Amino acid sequence: MKRLFSIVALSLLTLTALAPDAEAKRLGGGGTSGMKRTVPSNPAPNSLPAKPTQPPANAAAPTAGAAPAAAAAAAAPKRSWMGPLAGLAAGLGIAALASHLGLGAGMGNFLTILLVAGIAFIAIRFLLARFGPKPAASGNLQFAGGGQMPPAWQPPATPAPSAGFAPEALAPAAVAPAAAALPDGFDAAGFERTAKLIFIRMQAANDVADLNDLRAFTTPEMFAAAKLDLQDRHGGAQQTDVVQLNAQVVDHAQDAQQQIVSVRFHGLIREEKDAAASPFDEVWHLVKPHDGSREWAIAGIAPYA
Repeated sequence: MKRLFSIVALSLLTLTALAPDAEAKRLGGGGTSGMKRTVPSNPAPNSLPAKPTQPPANAAAPTAGAAPAAAAAAAAPKRSWMGPLAGLAAGLGIAALASHLGLGAGMGNFLTILLVAGIAFIAIRFLLARFGPKPAASGNLQFAGGGQMPPAWQPPATPAPSAGFAPEALAPAAVAPAAAALPDGFDAAGFERTAKLIFIRMQAANDVADLNDLRAFTTPEMFAAAKLDLQDRHGGAQQTDVVQLNAQVVDHAQDAQQQIVSVRFHGLIREEKDAAASPFDEVWHLVKPHDGSREWAIAGIAPYA
């Protein structure tokens, strides 16, 4: 009989030694606890933002280049016909002077014809320079109303990103959740800061199994779920380190009894001492009665979809 008792005691001791330790978990355990709600999720990955209605920044380059040319043309001095007329008068005067000096009418006529031909050449150059076709300026092509066919399309070279261009603007909108429709006067930034303080405090209370603190910040249903998790832990020590924490209000709603605000928490958290921090992404539902009988309390925790 004594030998049988020793065998049973040794077996129980062995089973106790081989039993695995309870897994360390943060408040909520990374699963779903308490209130369940559907909150705005990320849009579909293939949904792209609408194309911008404003033209690209470099579209104004031809106009900017044309402005100095127009200014230069406006600043150019206007030519008149006074020069050719003065030259013709001078030619007639030379012919009269040659006749007066006895050089003969033939010599005077020759000088007059020569002068008139020179004046005509100058006048033709003037007309061509003013009204003739102008060569296209290199590097400043314009197609708006010019009556010219645009050049054949060629694949553009990959441009270097400029200061006014963000490649993230062309990425799918799935990187951020949809913005919540908040009531007027709702301080989202202040609420998010307070929510982060509550998140860190609740992790510390869960580590040391502080039931009073957990009860103060949770609804009865959520407190019951947290208490069951603590019982499953069998009083084992736990240390949760919040390495990085971001908070964002993703939904606001009301029912007959209370306001409901859903806050998304994501970042890095370490659930075991000396372990590597791991990413997490979850949503907490906080409620507050309309009658003001209590402050905001955690009603549910769920993974963020």
